[in-house]
Amino acid sequence: MSTINTQTVDPALLATMNPSSTTKSTAQAAQDRFMTLLVTQMKNQDPLNPLDNAQVTSQLAQLSTVTGIDKLNDTMSAMSANYQSSQGLQAASMIGHGVVVPGTNVELKDGKSILGFDLPQAADNVTVQIKDSAGSLIRTLTANTMTAGMNTISWDGKNDSGKLMGNGNYQFSVSAAAADKKLDVTNLSFGMVSSVSFGKQGAQLTVSNIGDFALGDVRQVF
Repeated sequence: MSTINTQTVDPALLATMNPSSTTKSTAQAAQDRFMTLLVTQMKNQDPLNPLDNAQVTSQLAQLSTVTGIDKLNDTMSAMSANYQSSQGLQAASMIGHGVVVPGTNVELKDGKSILGFDLPQAADNVTVQIKDSAGSLIRTLTANTMTAGMNTISWDGKNDSGKLMGNGNYQFSVSAAAADKKLDVTNLSFGMVSSVSFGKQGAQLTVSNIGDFALGDVRQVF
């Protein structure tokens, strides 16, 4: 099909075509303009050199594809908005609940504390080191057998000398091995969700004494 030449169209007709219409989408407005120009050109075509039907059909198919993509984008935008709204409601409902998230913080309260870690496979040698706020090692815990997945270890709050440490936040690290093969361990912290914020990257949970986390970082809610 030959390129549509707007010079063959009546200027009065072009004046009625407003590409900046606010009541139609960009693709719909382009489709309307295309069809108007096509019909006008066909009315004014040279009878001895008519338009090629195959090329006209091809042009119409391409225009239909553009319109379809525009509608698909609108649908995806609506789905994204609905997902963000649903995610926001889910995040807000977690305020006041305890969660398990990646981290190295462990809170000690009245001689009771619990920390967690995630193993990619079963381990036959696990070592947990607990440090105070100054970074000094105060307690080492060991275990011979741990299954793959999330595991927990309780700490009675005592240091290696048997002295009960004061309430507060401590740091820990976990190392594990299976048949002398070092494993990639993910440390997990337990905390309470205190607030929720919303940004370009979605909902963010503020976990007391640990930090901010995305909703997808939460491993468990309790």
